[in-house]
Parts: sequence; structure tokens; C-alpha cells
Amino acid sequence: MDPESEGPQIIKVTPLQQMLASCSGAILTSLMVTPLDVVKIRLQAQNNPFSKGKCFVYSNGLMDHLCFCEEEGNKAWYKKPGRFQGTLDAFLKIVRNEGIKSLWSGLPPTLVMAVPATVIYFTCYDQLSALLRSKLGENESHIPIIAGIVARSMYWYNYEVLKKWFCAKSGLYEPTFMINFTSGALSGSFAAVATLPFDVVKTQKQTQLWIYENHKISIPLPMSTWTIMKNIVAKNGFAGLFTGLIPRLIKIAPACAIMISTYEFGKAFFQKQNTRRQQY
Repeated sequence: MDPESEGPQIIKVTPLQQMLASCSGAILTSLMVTPLDVVKIRLQAQNNPFSKGKCFVYSNGLMDHLCFCEEEGNKAWYKKPGRFQGTLDAFLKIVRNEGIKSLWSGLPPTLVMAVPATVIYFTCYDQLSALLRSKLGENESHIPIIAGIVARSMYWYNYEVLKKWFCAKSGLYEPTFMINFTSGALSGSFAAVATLPFDVVKTQKQTQLWIYENHKISIPLPMSTWTIMKNIVAKNGFAGLFTGLIPRLIKIAPACAIMISTYEFGKAFFQKQNTRRQQY
């Protein structure tokens, strides 16, 4: 068979280069999404002040952390005083009164915990995808599902399908930055909606555990996820399973878009560098 008929040779990106690309994406995502969560937590704290021992969920766009309040008074960043009328008002007042650095309060532990996990996750996905394609064929449609289950379920499947669809509609062989960005935002939104009921259950379990531990109440037998879901529907209707959907979408959609488009941009950059090295 004529080698030219097989199409252009694809220069591979090394695992180290994949790790560098995902690391830059994780750092950029954390830097851009952290202010949104800082403002959200400050707004929550002014309505329901966090007392010592109380917990709250802190998210950086990459993963969620359950944080416990240890500080008394107004020393902790999430307890600083301020009356905010809304999200924009909070942004402006925090910057004016506390300095712009306050919007990135709590960033160091975020970088320490989230970045390594994200780097491993993205690199594993790409390596698994490449391995499966070499075994099952380049056009095997189940590859994103199999690799996604091992690395992280379904988000990747939607991302790969959307990326191919946008490329086909645009008549492009390779996805552009905007295609990656849009595919990441949409697939992140789909994943956010699909997994929100389970996140609502998780939050309820964590809250109940905090109440039992801090008020010295005997812990009852643990309820199954399905039982908790039925109780939520019985009390608040089906919509109760999707509590907090809008804030979740506002945070997750841009986070996924920034992370995946930066990652793909980084890989494309390293691929061009590898191609030049081969040519010269």
C-alpha cells in the first residue's frame, strides 16, 4: 500500500509534554475559577455566618474540598466582614477594601491538591485512549467511554463526540481552539446536570455527618443513595434533586472549557515543536 494514501503522519506528544499541558490548564483554571468560589462563600457566610467546627464546600473548578472552620473571630478569609448586595457588588468591595489578592484566598492548598490529581487524570486518559485506539482501531466509537470509565466517566465521551461534530460541521480536519473551548463547556454542562442529583445527595450526607459529630448525636444506620433521593423527591419534588443547578453550571462550564482548551492548545504546541525537530 502506498504510504501517502494513509494520510499525513501524526507526530505524537510525549507523556511528559501531556503532563506539562495539563498542568498549565489546571493552574489557569484554578486562577480563573477560584475568585468565583471565594465570592460565593463570602456571600454565603454573610447570610449564615460560619461558626467554629462548621464545614463548607470549597470548589476550584477542578475538584471539591470539604473545609472545616477552625478560626475564631474574623481572622479567616471566609469570615472577613462586609455587606454585599450581590455577586458584582462583592467582587468590587472585596477588591476595593481588601485588595485584589483576596479573590484568590485559599489558592495554595487548591494548587497542591487539585493540580497533581488533574495532571495524572488527563495524562492517563490520553494514554489509555492511544492504547485502546492502537488495539481496537482509530474509529472505534466506544474508546472514549472505556477510557473515560477508567479515568473519569462520561464527560470525555460527550467532549469527543461534540468535538468531532463541530469539526465535521466546519469542514476541518483538526479542531480549533474555539471548538475545543465550546466542546469542553457543553460537555461539562451535560456532566454537571447528569451528576447534580448525586452531588445533592453527597452534600446532604456530609451535612448530616457534621451535625451528628458536632452535636454528639448517635449516628443512625446509613441510608442508601436511592433512599435519600426518594426522600428528597417526596419532600421537595423532582426539582429538589437539581438544587443549585444554575450556580453549578456558571462555575463548571467555564472551568471545563478553560481546562480542556488550554490542555489541547498545549498539546498542539508541543506537537508542532516535535514536528519541527523531526524535520530539522
